[in-house]
Amino acid sequence: MRIKDLLLPFAVWAFIMLPFQMDAHKPDQSYIYFKVYKNSVEGTVEIDIKDLNEALNLGLNLDDLQSIFDEGEDKKPLPDVLRPYYPQIEAYVREHVKISSPQFGEHPMEFIEPEILAIESGNYIHTNYKLGNISEVPEKMDIKYDVMFDIDPIQTGHVVIAHDWKAGVINMKKTGLFSETKDEDEMIVYIFDRKKRDFQLDLTGNSRWQGFVAMVGLGRHHIFIGLDHILFLVALLLPAVVRRRREQGELASTAAWEPVDSFKDAFLYILKIVTLFTIAHSITLSLAALGFINLSSRIVESIIAVSIALAAYHNIRPLINRGESIIAFVFGLFHGMGFASVLGEKGLNNEFMTLSLLGFNIGVEFGQILIICLIFPILFLLRKTSFYPKLIFWGSILLIIIAFYWVFERLFEIDLPVDDLIYKYWRKVMLKLGIW
Repeated sequence: MRIKDLLLPFAVWAFIMLPFQMDAHKPDQSYIYFKVYKNSVEGTVEIDIKDLNEALNLGLNLDDLQSIFDEGEDKKPLPDVLRPYYPQIEAYVREHVKISSPQFGEHPMEFIEPEILAIESGNYIHTNYKLGNISEVPEKMDIKYDVMFDIDPIQTGHVVIAHDWKAGVINMKKTGLFSETKDEDEMIVYIFDRKKRDFQLDLTGNSRWQGFVAMVGLGRHHIFIGLDHILFLVALLLPAVVRRRREQGELASTAAWEPVDSFKDAFLYILKIVTLFTIAHSITLSLAALGFINLSSRIVESIIAVSIALAAYHNIRPLINRGESIIAFVFGLFHGMGFASVLGEKGLNNEFMTLSLLGFNIGVEFGQILIICLIFPILFLLRKTSFYPKLIFWGSILLIIIAFYWVFERLFEIDLPVDDLIYKYWRKVMLKLGIW
C-alpha cells in the first residue's frame, strides 16, 4: 500500500477523533492563576470540588449538584447551594496559599466574587482574589503552596500566568487551559507537589517588546477566527479580478463581467480597499478602546453582519460606481468597534494602550493580507472561466443568506442551534490543530 493511499483514512480519523481528546485539566491537580497588570496582581485558585469536599468534610452530595455543572462548559457564578460552604473554602485557600515579595513583604489575598468552572475532566471552584499591599508590581513574588498535598500524595499544583502583557500573555480565556497567544506549556511556569512547596515567580525578564509582539499575534489570530470579518473580505475580493460591463444601477447578470489583464493592478487595487478598511477600523477601535464611543455589542455585531450582505449585494447590483472602497471604509468603522470588544475581553483597558492598539492593528492588517495572498491568486486564475461570473453571483447570494442569518441571531439575541453545533465542533478541531 502506498503512503498516499493512507492519507485520506488518516485525515478522516484525525477529523473525527481530535475534537474528543482530553483537555488540559486532569484529576489530582489544582491551579493558581496570576493576572499581572500595570499596578496590580489578581488571580484565581482553582480546586476540584471533589477534592474540597474530601479535604473539608463538607458532606456535599455531588450527584445532586451535577445538574448545575451540566448546564454548560463555562464559568458561572457560584450557585446558592454552595455559598454556605464558601467561607470554609476561602479559609482553606488563605491557609494553604501564601504570597509575599522581597520588596513589600506579605501580600494578603483579598477575595472577590467566586465562580465555578464545569469542564469534561471535572468541576472546579474558583476562589478569585486580588493581592493586597501592592503599590507597584513586585519584581519577584514568593509563593508557598500546599493545597491538597496532605490528603492526596499525588496531588500537584500548577502555577499559571493567565495575563501579563509584558510577558506576551494576553488574558487567557479559560474553558479548559489554553491561551490566545501561547500554548499550555508556556503558560505553566511551575508545578508544586508534596516535596516542592515553595517557588519564586520572577517577573524581571519581561519587556514591552514581548507585549507588542503578542498583540500583533492577537490581531492576526482574531482575523483568522473571525468568520464574519473573513466573509466581508471575501465579498470585497470576489469582484477584484473582473470589471463590470454594465452601467451603474443595472443588475449584474452572470455575463456582466470581463476579466482584468494585470495581476499587479488588481492586487494593488484590493490592497488599497483593505487598507481603507484597516484605517477605518483603526479609528473606531482606538476611540472605543479609549472610551470615547460605546455602542451596544448587539447593534455593532448586527451591523457587521449587514456589512457582509451589502458588500455581497453590491456585487449583484452596484450600489455606487467602484463603491468597494466606500463600503470597506464605512463598514470598517463598525468592524473596529467589534475589534474593541476583544481588547475589553482581554482586560487591556488603559494598559499599555498605545502599543496594544498599534500591535493589534498591525496584526489585523497582516492577517488580512495573508488571507488575500491565499485567495486572490486562485480567483485570478479562475477569472476567465465561464464559471467565474456564476461564482460571483451565487457566492454573493450565499453570503447574503449567511449575513441575514447572523443579523437575525444577533439583533434579536437568539441562539440558533445550527450555528452553535458547527461553531463548537469546528472550534474544538481548530484548538487541537493549534489554529484557534
